Amino acid sequence: MKKRRYEKPDSESRDTGRKYRLKKIGAKTKKYGAGYYVGCFVRFAYRIFLVAVTVAVLAVFALLYTLNTIAHGPSEEVRNALVLSAMQASATKWVPGLFLSDEEVQAIIDAGEEKVVEEVDFDIPPLPVEQATDEVYHGDDPDAGPDISDGIEYRQISVGTFRAYVMIIQDPSKVFVGVSSNKFASAKRGERIYEAAKKYGAIAAINAGEFADPGGTGSGAQPMGITFSQGKLVWNDNKKRTFIGFDNNDRLIVTESMTEERANALGIRDAVSFQNGNTLITTEDGVTKCYYAPDNSGKAQRTAIGQTADGKVIFIATDGRSASSIGATRDDIINLMINYGAVTAGMLDGGSSTMMYYANYIKKFNIDESSLDEYQRLGLVNKYKAFTKPRYLPTFFMVEG
Repeated sequence: MKKRRYEKPDSESRDTGRKYRLKKIGAKTKKYGAGYYVGCFVRFAYRIFLVAVTVAVLAVFALLYTLNTIAHGPSEEVRNALVLSAMQASATKWVPGLFLSDEEVQAIIDAGEEKVVEEVDFDIPPLPVEQATDEVYHGDDPDAGPDISDGIEYRQISVGTFRAYVMIIQDPSKVFVGVSSNKFASAKRGERIYEAAKKYGAIAAINAGEFADPGGTGSGAQPMGITFSQGKLVWNDNKKRTFIGFDNNDRLIVTESMTEERANALGIRDAVSFQNGNTLITTEDGVTKCYYAPDNSGKAQRTAIGQTADGKVIFIATDGRSASSIGATRDDIINLMINYGAVTAGMLDGGSSTMMYYANYIKKFNIDESSLDEYQRLGLVNKYKAFTKPRYLPTFFMVEG
């Protein structure tokens, strides 16, 4: 029988008054097999999973409780702003129906669609220019003005609650509608913007028209409303929507209703449709009018297209859902369009559909790629804010390479 031996305590043990530790000399160490450690890992992972699920469920309940409180709370202004923001995008327009009746949602939409028509005085910039930061992207020589070597002037502007990305395309004949499928009736899924642009060889693009998006999880397979691409009618579900497109004279046409017969008579070559009430600016008989909606306080990621009097085409996309850029209102977009000289303009799909693509902007402007996120490295210039990868979409306004 082996004797037991007492070890002397170290100084720390003496100082703290700990008891002597009994150490059995020669005792065997118990060995565990691989199964034991696998079991420990599985139990640990299971507990982590339970904690994560519990936190997620509590977060969902907290979010639903908050939204329900807002929907039925004392502040109608906040409620209306959130409802109108949600209705701006295909992915979220179903959310208000979770907390409000269809009649209540429609009443808020109707109030937000009440327009105040104002004629434009181009000598008075509508945006508070003194509060805006308008960054023009130059070539190697800043004194030479914007770099339009590829036919596109690119700018970024920050003002108020939003940051906007602006493209001014010099030649309107280069702008067309790209589509994700040649047979929408049997299509199962749309395309991501950078995939569609590469397919067409486009150097720039923005998302375009509306599409069916039940529960915000739609596949972007089919558009809604009349859709033309490169001179051909590619879709017509006879749904009445705001119509936005170009005729054979490269003139942008924005109107609240359109039929196939009228579109053919107008010589429409490329066009999409988006909800209703999305006409922003029109010009007729030399009079330019803006269709403001002061009660539409919804701030969101937005996409819009416009045209100047000399034919240049304006693409605008805004960031949203972040502390640095909450989002833009409808009237913000109108003012921004007027600032860049638009005489015609229409709103396109927004929210998580908002995307602007520029194929060679990193190389063209010598941008540090380490400052960009994974989607910007693929060609997006706006900050994509969503819980998923960039959405699959059916239609895009593109610029020929």
